[in-house]
Amino acid sequence: MHWEHRFNHAVKRYDEIYKVQMPNITPHVCRHTYCSNQAKAGMNPKTLQYLMGHSDISVTMNVYTPLGLEDAAAEMARMEAVEAARKEQEKNTGETGPAQKIFRVV
Repeated sequence: MHWEHRFNHAVKRYDEIYKVQMPNITPHVCRHTYCSNQAKAGMNPKTLQYLMGHSDISVTMNVYTPLGLEDAAAEMARMEAVEAARKEQEKNTGETGPAQKIFRVV
């Protein structure tokens, strides 16, 4: 409650000074924002789970990292760029992908 009191005080002071009012901000809102930003930045989900203190990864991924349509579009664009780079490398080297080594069991 100590930190929430500090947040409320800061919001109240801001609202007294500026015409555009600040939305209600709590420490928990900051927690959600931190987790979402780290997920969008590409942090390993298990690391994020550890930092958030969640015992179950589904809490971290389903509750604290609400990703939307823009995130899906950005990921698809990234995957297209990876595929284009792979095709360019195949064209330059003549290789058709990673060599697969098959082991014979004796």
